[in-house]
Amino acid sequence: MKVGDRLPETTLYEFIDVATEGCSLGPNAVNSAAAAQGKKIALFALPGAYTPACSAQHLPGYIQAFDDFKAAGVDEIWCLSVNDAFVMGAWGRDQSAAGKVRMLADGSADFARAADLVLDLSAKGLGVRSQRYSAYVVDGEVRLLNLEGGGGYAVSDAATLLAQIRAL
Repeated sequence: MKVGDRLPETTLYEFIDVATEGCSLGPNAVNSAAAAQGKKIALFALPGAYTPACSAQHLPGYIQAFDDFKAAGVDEIWCLSVNDAFVMGAWGRDQSAAGKVRMLADGSADFARAADLVLDLSAKGLGVRSQRYSAYVVDGEVRLLNLEGGGGYAVSDAATLLAQIRAL
Protein backbone atom coordinates (compact mmCIF):
# COMPACT_ATOMS: atom_id res chain seq x y z
CA MET A 1 0.00 0.00 0.00
CA LYS A 2 1.28 3.42 -0.91
CA VAL A 3 -0.04 6.95 -1.29
CA GLY A 4 -2.53 7.06 -4.15
CA ASP A 5 -3.59 3.41 -3.76
CA ARG A 6 -7.11 2.31 -2.89
CA LEU A 7 -7.56 0.46 0.39
CA PRO A 8 -7.40 -3.28 -0.16
CA GLU A 9 -10.81 -4.92 -0.21
CA THR A 10 -10.79 -7.57 2.49
CA THR A 11 -13.05 -8.61 5.34
CA LEU A 12 -12.17 -7.28 8.76
CA TYR A 13 -14.11 -8.10 11.92
CA GLU A 14 -15.40 -5.79 14.63
CA PHE A 15 -16.73 -6.94 17.99
CA ILE A 16 -19.93 -5.09 18.88
CA ASP A 17 -20.85 -4.93 22.59
CA VAL A 18 -24.24 -3.28 22.10
CA ALA A 19 -26.52 -4.23 19.23
CA THR A 20 -27.40 -1.37 16.88
CA GLU A 21 -29.34 -1.12 13.65
CA GLY A 22 -27.42 -3.29 11.21
CA CYS A 23 -24.91 -4.59 13.79
CA SER A 24 -25.59 -7.62 15.94
CA LEU A 25 -23.75 -8.48 19.14
CA GLY A 26 -20.41 -10.18 18.67
CA PRO A 27 -18.09 -10.20 15.68
CA ASN A 28 -19.45 -8.42 12.61
CA ALA A 29 -17.88 -8.60 9.16
CA VAL A 30 -16.66 -5.26 7.79
CA ASN A 31 -15.74 -4.92 4.13
CA SER A 32 -12.73 -2.61 4.32
CA ALA A 33 -13.28 -0.91 0.95
CA ALA A 34 -17.04 -0.45 1.39
CA ALA A 35 -16.65 0.87 4.96
CA ALA A 36 -14.23 3.55 3.73
CA GLN A 37 -16.48 4.87 0.96
CA GLY A 38 -17.44 8.52 1.41
CA LYS A 39 -15.42 8.86 4.63
CA LYS A 40 -12.23 10.46 5.86
CA ILE A 41 -10.44 7.91 8.02
CA ALA A 42 -7.41 8.10 10.29
CA LEU A 43 -6.20 4.51 10.17
CA PHE A 44 -3.41 3.03 12.20
CA ALA A 45 -2.15 -0.52 12.36
CA LEU A 46 0.02 -2.23 14.89
CA PRO A 47 1.61 -5.60 15.52
CA GLY A 48 -0.65 -6.73 18.33
CA ALA A 49 -3.24 -5.91 20.94
CA TYR A 50 -2.04 -5.69 24.53
CA THR A 51 1.60 -5.34 23.51
CA PRO A 52 3.56 -2.73 25.52
CA ALA A 53 4.01 0.14 23.03
CA CYS A 54 0.59 -0.46 21.48
CA SER A 55 -1.22 -0.36 24.84
CA ALA A 56 0.81 2.38 26.50
CA GLN A 57 1.19 4.80 23.59
CA HIS A 58 -0.23 3.96 20.19
CA LEU A 59 -3.92 3.28 20.86
CA PRO A 60 -4.22 5.72 23.82
CA GLY A 61 -2.83 8.54 21.67
CA TYR A 62 -5.60 8.13 19.12
CA ILE A 63 -8.29 7.84 21.79
CA GLN A 64 -7.05 11.03 23.47
CA ALA A 65 -6.90 12.89 20.14
CA PHE A 66 -10.42 11.86 19.05
CA ASP A 67 -11.90 15.35 19.36
CA ASP A 68 -8.94 16.88 17.51
CA PHE A 69 -9.33 14.42 14.63
CA LYS A 70 -13.05 15.19 14.44
CA ALA A 71 -12.29 18.92 14.38
CA ALA A 72 -9.88 18.26 11.48
CA GLY A 73 -12.69 16.65 9.49
CA VAL A 74 -11.94 12.99 10.17
CA ASP A 75 -15.09 10.85 10.22
CA GLU A 76 -13.64 7.71 11.82
CA ILE A 77 -10.48 6.39 13.44
CA TRP A 78 -9.64 2.76 12.71
CA CYS A 79 -7.24 0.56 14.64
CA LEU A 80 -6.18 -2.59 12.75
CA SER A 81 -4.29 -5.50 14.20
CA VAL A 82 -3.71 -9.16 13.37
CA ASN A 83 -5.79 -10.39 16.27
CA ASP A 84 -9.28 -11.89 16.41
CA ALA A 85 -12.38 -9.75 16.98
CA PHE A 86 -12.78 -11.00 20.57
CA VAL A 87 -9.29 -9.81 21.50
CA MET A 88 -9.74 -6.49 19.71
CA GLY A 89 -13.11 -5.99 21.41
CA ALA A 90 -11.67 -6.74 24.85
CA TRP A 91 -8.68 -4.46 24.25
CA GLY A 92 -11.00 -1.68 23.11
CA ARG A 93 -13.06 -2.07 26.30
CA ASP A 94 -9.92 -2.03 28.45
CA GLN A 95 -8.72 1.14 26.71
CA SER A 96 -12.15 2.88 26.65
CA ALA A 97 -12.08 3.14 22.86
CA ALA A 98 -15.86 2.79 22.35
CA GLY A 99 -17.32 5.58 20.27
CA LYS A 100 -13.85 6.89 19.42
CA VAL A 101 -11.76 4.21 17.70
CA ARG A 102 -13.10 1.30 15.66
CA MET A 103 -11.19 -1.80 16.75
CA LEU A 104 -10.91 -3.86 13.57
CA ALA A 105 -9.54 -7.38 13.60
CA ASP A 106 -7.45 -8.68 10.70
CA GLY A 107 -7.33 -12.15 12.22
CA SER A 108 -5.80 -13.97 9.25
CA ALA A 109 -3.63 -11.03 8.17
CA ASP A 110 -5.57 -10.77 4.90
CA PHE A 111 -5.56 -6.96 4.96
CA ALA A 112 -1.87 -6.82 5.95
CA ARG A 113 -1.01 -9.18 3.08
CA ALA A 114 -3.17 -7.31 0.54
CA ALA A 115 -1.55 -4.04 1.62
CA ASP A 116 1.91 -5.65 1.45
CA LEU A 117 2.52 -4.52 5.03
CA VAL A 118 3.20 -7.86 6.71
CA LEU A 119 5.65 -8.19 9.56
CA ASP A 120 6.87 -11.74 10.20
CA LEU A 121 7.54 -12.14 13.91
CA SER A 122 7.58 -15.95 13.81
CA ALA A 123 11.11 -16.01 15.25
CA LYS A 124 9.70 -14.34 18.39
CA GLY A 125 6.72 -16.70 18.58
CA LEU A 126 4.22 -14.10 17.36
CA GLY A 127 3.62 -15.33 13.81
CA VAL A 128 2.66 -13.06 10.93
CA ARG A 129 1.54 -9.60 12.03
CA SER A 130 0.96 -6.17 10.54
CA GLN A 131 3.69 -3.59 10.32
CA ARG A 132 3.15 -0.51 12.45
CA TYR A 133 1.89 2.43 10.39
CA SER A 134 -0.68 5.19 10.15
CA ALA A 135 -2.59 6.41 7.12
CA TYR A 136 -5.09 9.03 6.14
CA VAL A 137 -7.72 7.59 3.81
CA VAL A 138 -10.23 9.73 1.91
CA ASP A 139 -13.09 7.94 0.16
CA GLY A 140 -11.03 4.75 0.07
CA GLU A 141 -7.84 6.38 -1.31
CA VAL A 142 -4.65 6.49 0.75
CA ARG A 143 -3.61 10.15 0.96
CA LEU A 144 -0.91 9.86 3.66
CA LEU A 145 1.12 6.86 4.83
CA ASN A 146 3.59 6.78 7.71
CA LEU A 147 5.38 3.45 7.84
CA GLU A 148 7.53 2.68 10.85
CA GLY A 149 10.95 1.21 10.25
CA GLY A 150 12.40 -1.68 12.21
CA GLY A 151 9.58 -2.02 14.71
CA GLY A 152 9.95 1.55 15.94
CA TYR A 153 7.33 4.01 17.06
CA ALA A 154 8.27 7.43 15.73
CA VAL A 155 5.96 8.43 12.83
CA SER A 156 2.68 6.52 13.20
CA ASP A 157 1.53 8.25 16.37
CA ALA A 158 -1.68 10.30 16.56
CA ALA A 159 0.08 13.67 16.86
CA THR A 160 2.09 13.15 13.66
CA LEU A 161 -0.88 12.02 11.58
CA LEU A 162 -3.09 14.81 12.95
CA ALA A 163 -0.48 17.48 12.09
CA GLN A 164 -0.21 16.07 8.56
CA ILE A 165 -4.00 16.08 8.07
CA ARG A 166 -4.25 19.65 9.30
CA ALA A 167 -1.50 20.69 6.83
CA LEU A 168 -3.39 19.32 3.80
